[in-house]
Amino acid sequence: MATITAQEQHRLAMNIVGKYLEKNGYEFIAINSELGTNPQYVCYKEKQLSFVIVKNVKYPEDPNRYDAIWMESMKQHAITKKAELYFAGVGLANAENMESDLSTDSNYYIKFEGLIRVL
Repeated sequence: MATITAQEQHRLAMNIVGKYLEKNGYEFIAINSELGTNPQYVCYKEKQLSFVIVKNVKYPEDPNRYDAIWMESMKQHAITKKAELYFAGVGLANAENMESDLSTDSNYYIKFEGLIRVL
């Protein structure tokens, strides 16, 4: 039973958010799945540039909470590029034991409620 690394968890969250964006009509300009690099998605919808920041958290953290002070630098970047800014929080938990780490051979719960508009 191998534990899923932080980068693998991030990519899982990226896939969840990417499918959501596609389903909701966003066209991808750039995707960066490296952990700690922001924004992860640069996309267009109806001629509007959008930046999407993806963050995954482990149960019991609330995936919809983000650090407002940290987000200020991303807001400034979005303003200069005339882009909308969204936060996409994804909660992940081991389905067998929510307190355990995610592993390659276990199912997991996902909590993703869509995009949160920041700017």
